[in-house]
Amino acid sequence: MEALLTSSALVALAEMGDKTQLLAMLLATRFRKPVPIILGILIATLANHFLAALLGHSIAGILTQGWFRYAVAISFIAMAAWTLVPDTIDEDEPLKAPSGAGVFMTTLIAFFLVEMGDKTQVATIALGARFDNLFAVTMGTTLGMMVANVPAVLFGEALAKKVPMRALQVGAALLFLILGLWMIADLQGWLR
Repeated sequence: MEALLTSSALVALAEMGDKTQLLAMLLATRFRKPVPIILGILIATLANHFLAALLGHSIAGILTQGWFRYAVAISFIAMAAWTLVPDTIDEDEPLKAPSGAGVFMTTLIAFFLVEMGDKTQVATIALGARFDNLFAVTMGTTLGMMVANVPAVLFGEALAKKVPMRALQVGAALLFLILGLWMIADLQGWLR
């Protein structure tokens, strides 16, 4: 349960103002078909985050030395700093669907590709390394993405004007920082 809740909270907050959230708003305003956009985001996120969590889990299983656990903790602290850097997306760039693809397929492909190397994917790798429950991490990070992106699809522009994105980014950064510091404290034996 800890893996699910931690993964959900961290990714939901990290996603605020992230380029994939901006992409969700862009898709919603361009296509105006929320159901296929939401389904595309869901399937793309499940696939992307499962692979990321699997990678993290696999690395954690192979590299069990203390230095690796410190590296994971430091990656959470680095994620805290990265979360404070807001993403942008070029809204004037024309949105093109792959030939013959509909809204669902366009969203699926765009989201899967844009999420590659994104901070929420990197966070998912770290969470997969931190927790033994691959299913809970994947479901948690996917839930976090949906919590952040479904309102972006449904309420788009109105939401962007009313929600203080910077405050949410700072909150996400603090959560990443706390988790990283907690892991280091645990490795040092300070929590026992």
